[in-house]
Amino acid sequence: MILVALGANLAGVEGSATQTLERTLKAFPAFGLDVVARSAWHETAAVTPTVQPSFINGVVRVRTVLSPVALMAQLHRIEAHFGRTRAQRWEARVLDLDLIDYEGLVVPPRDGWSARPEPGEAFAALPLVLPHPLVMKRGFVLAPLLEVAPDWRHPVTGQSVKSALKSLNAL
Repeated sequence: MILVALGANLAGVEGSATQTLERTLKAFPAFGLDVVARSAWHETAAVTPTVQPSFINGVVRVRTVLSPVALMAQLHRIEAHFGRTRAQRWEARVLDLDLIDYEGLVVPPRDGWSARPEPGEAFAALPLVLPHPLVMKRGFVLAPLLEVAPDWRHPVTGQSVKSALKSLNAL
């Protein structure tokens, strides 16, 4: 199963954040991605070090012949196609596409699982890490993920989506 999270909190040339996300999904086939299942859109407060508009988030299950590295590059091309620029991590954005899981493949960060840039650090292209290192801490990904892959388990910890979401809601 290949899972991609989508998010946006700025309007773009395609219209509102929701319109951009809808048009992104319609464009996926032209980029070699077939949507198998999709969640509803979820509006959530921005979880960033600066005040920003709320995000619209969702998750899709896709099929592709692309390798994980090629898929990540393609996701960045799609973001750029819809007007995403990258200047600073956790900035407001027209489109954000994150590869959450690729067939259960585990690719740890070079410096270990806890080595991640902090909010406010300048954006730099990071090497591919799978599954997405923050997936189990992001309710705005877990809630739509539950809709498209209710039986998905984190390939490293074995934790279920439902269990992770429940633990986040208990905080």
